[in-house]
Amino acid sequence: MRKPGGRRATADAPLVLVVDDFEDNRAMYVEYLEFQGFRVAEAVNGEEAVARTKALHPAVVVMDLSLPVMDGWEATRRIKADPTTAKICVIALTGHAEPAHAKKALDAGCDDFVPKPCLPENLLARIRQHLPPAPETSREPSAARGARKQRGSRERGLPSDSSRNEKGKK
Repeated sequence: MRKPGGRRATADAPLVLVVDDFEDNRAMYVEYLEFQGFRVAEAVNGEEAVARTKALHPAVVVMDLSLPVMDGWEATRRIKADPTTAKICVIALTGHAEPAHAKKALDAGCDDFVPKPCLPENLLARIRQHLPPAPETSREPSAARGARKQRGSRERGLPSDSSRNEKGKK
């Protein structure tokens, strides 16, 4: 269910698989990512993470490393060893914050390492770093958009980018 003010995920929105055995952590990240317009799937252990990654092919897997059944290090190794999932970005999100743990996660194949605690907006920024740029949906040429944006700023009594630059030069 979409929260007021949130964006509804479209069918082409990136899918993020959130893997964490602690339900409160999972729920927090899932709700925040959905609010930001992502499609989100969940897994509670490493074995389920591998299976859901193979079945869903998410754009990004957010992987806790301390998991039951199969830990996140092994799950990541299996995801990266499979040619059908090897290119999927895996971001380790873990309470294992020591540099040795980060190295172990990267050696296992993680593309990034984020220590907990991590605010949802910081995780979102890291996820976005690993996604390809979104294609422009507007058919309006960029110069026309810029002119419209500048007019809109002046209409609201805000300085345009060029007038701010001029003030900065004086």
